Amino acid sequence: MVRIQRGKLLAFCLCVMATVFLLITLQVVVELGKFEGKKFKNSHLKDGHAQMEAEPLHLHPFFNREGLTLNRKKTLAADSFPIMLWWSPLTGETGRLSQCGADACFFTINRTYLHHHRTKAFLFYGTDFSIDSLPLPRKAHHDWALFHEESPKNNYKLFHQPVITLFNYTATFSRHSHLPLTTQYLEGTEVLTSLRHLVPLRSKNHLRKSLAPLVYVQSDCDPPSDRDSYVRELMTYIEVDSYGECLRNKPLPPQLSNPASMDADGFFRILAQYKFILAFENAVCDDYITEKLWRPLKLGVVPVYYGSPSIADWLPSNRSAILVSEFSHPRELASYIRALDRDDRRYQAYIEWKLKGEISNQRLLTALRERKWGVQDVKQDNYIDAFECMVCTKVWDNIRLQEKGLPPKRWQADVTHLSCPEPTVFAFSPLVPRRRSLREMWIPSFQQSKKEARALR
Repeated sequence: MVRIQRGKLLAFCLCVMATVFLLITLQVVVELGKFEGKKFKNSHLKDGHAQMEAEPLHLHPFFNREGLTLNRKKTLAADSFPIMLWWSPLTGETGRLSQCGADACFFTINRTYLHHHRTKAFLFYGTDFSIDSLPLPRKAHHDWALFHEESPKNNYKLFHQPVITLFNYTATFSRHSHLPLTTQYLEGTEVLTSLRHLVPLRSKNHLRKSLAPLVYVQSDCDPPSDRDSYVRELMTYIEVDSYGECLRNKPLPPQLSNPASMDADGFFRILAQYKFILAFENAVCDDYITEKLWRPLKLGVVPVYYGSPSIADWLPSNRSAILVSEFSHPRELASYIRALDRDDRRYQAYIEWKLKGEISNQRLLTALRERKWGVQDVKQDNYIDAFECMVCTKVWDNIRLQEKGLPPKRWQADVTHLSCPEPTVFAFSPLVPRRRSLREMWIPSFQQSKKEARALR
């Protein structure tokens, strides 16, 4: 009897194992069928036959961002294409085969690919770049690529020659970068010439009975540019309505108090009522231009700008903004703004370009026309995709050179790819003896980062 029961139990176990095996086999067949069907769909036909093996060279340019999710597909992709390893996990994707024109590369954040024979490039997100965690020792065939759209306050080390020259390719706010992101906050020329939010000058003059001529909205206080010190001094010479956490003297409506509402129509309507907006960047760097400039230009308000020393190269016209750098003291700036506030003809000259819909700056027009990415546009690729494909394409260019027996082309960043001077404080505004603020740390932080940059090399 015991022998019969053991036999039944053994038969039952064999049946269960067979069933599980069949189910797994069926799942694999289904998934591979989907994969092969996808390949067939993307392949071109010639003489009635699908050219399956040529697929990577004939997918639709610019991108096919459809990722390969099965582990087997990832393995196949990694063994067949150059590997681009995001050392700073900006994308968060463990594996994705991406098409860049005629080329394809495998992008991953999986550091186990560090020593893989097909790993060709390491991609870094600047804010997370750390000298304590690098893919070392660096091999001769490994390219390093930097994506950094932020100001230096996020990572000062990158702005020193010993560090920035570590990278072969860059995508930064500088026009000298391999992939310039100078216009990263500007959707296009249409938003600049649009009159959607424009408040007529007659209405603005009437609103001046209850509003100051100037408005200031900042919640990131005491940054490296020392903008709050300047505005505090300016407030002693002219009235300024300040809505943000910094120097606030006027409250926003409760529904607009969240920083996420700064792109809401209700917030735009408040700002559009003013004649002038204090557009002060958090850092002073060539070509570092943010929404601080573009927002007032979109709304039909004259920006009073402080930030990029090269800002004149990017303005829509030569009379579209008031530049703080042209005034020796806030007292002089206040006097000039009061004069424009009283003289409609002189004020109107600063918004004439918008009323006529004319952008005369050819550098700005060319940059917007030639960039390979879009801003808040689902019809275009974003700048991270463009950065990945720039690196992928350059890697493939060198692969093709080596296949012809030619030496690879070497690319290297230089100091112009991220150019920011040491932070300073305004002479008229010494450090106030109060609670310790961020303002006190920026200069020592810059100097410390310079020492760390030298030590890294």
